[in-house]
Amino acid sequence: MTQEAATTARLMTAAKEALETYHDVHVDDDGALTFRHSDVPCAVQAMQLAEGLTVLSLTCVVAWDLATSDELAQSVAERAGQGLFGTLGVVRTERGMDVTLRYAFPAEGMDPAPLGTLMMLVVATASQLRTELLAEPEGSTS
Repeated sequence: MTQEAATTARLMTAAKEALETYHDVHVDDDGALTFRHSDVPCAVQAMQLAEGLTVLSLTCVVAWDLATSDELAQSVAERAGQGLFGTLGVVRTERGMDVTLRYAFPAEGMDPAPLGTLMMLVVATASQLRTELLAEPEGSTS
């Protein structure tokens, strides 16, 4: 096993341990961790960006197949500037608009408790945003 593989494996083990305090966590065939926070599906991956810089990447699918509207895209863009944890994205598809929240951070050496707290801040933000988006008249998921 390479040093990079060993480092990312340790980080994924720590992330799994941290998340299991809050959620049922599944390990996918590719090694990614997946879980649901309320109705928000989330995935965690680890990668080495440069030597000595290994990060966790947490992606939450906030909403999907929302009715396409410029107002909704603008609303998401405005919310993006208000958040501390993560980057909001809007993707237009044939079925509507999908909204994601992504957060990547160096996590090597973090203990499970603070690591879990940090990840829960991100997923709680995603859940809150989902609730707000679905309450808007143009928001509907399938």
